[in-house]
Amino acid sequence: QVQLVESGGGLVQAGGSLRLSCAVSGRTFRNYSMGWFRQAPGKGRQFVTGISWNGGSTYYADSVKGRFTISRDNAKNTVYLQMNSLKPEDTAVYYCNAVQFGYRVGLWRDWGQGTQVTVSS
Repeated sequence: QVQLVESGGGLVQAGGSLRLSCAVSGRTFRNYSMGWFRQAPGKGRQFVTGISWNGGSTYYADSVKGRFTISRDNAKNTVYLQMNSLKPEDTAVYYCNAVQFGYRVGLWRDWGQGTQVTVSS
């Protein structure tokens, strides 16, 4: 059974930055492209960004392009999300999951608890 543990969220002012981490266990991490998703209050879970198994290719939702950067460390079984120039509309619970590269849905049935990001105006 896969385990996903997201961390690094918090309260930040608009224009600020945060770095999220997601530690993965129970699967061979390097075999999977990974993605970040988010769920704002009252809304469904949305795709944010994805990264290929070796970190060589990435893709982003238009709403975060140029502000967010995804990266990974296969030695640590961890995927990261650097978030800069944060906006109030980025407020959400953030989750990671495996993806099929280029697609925008999570592959694994199980999700972590997520990490809350709150951006004040």
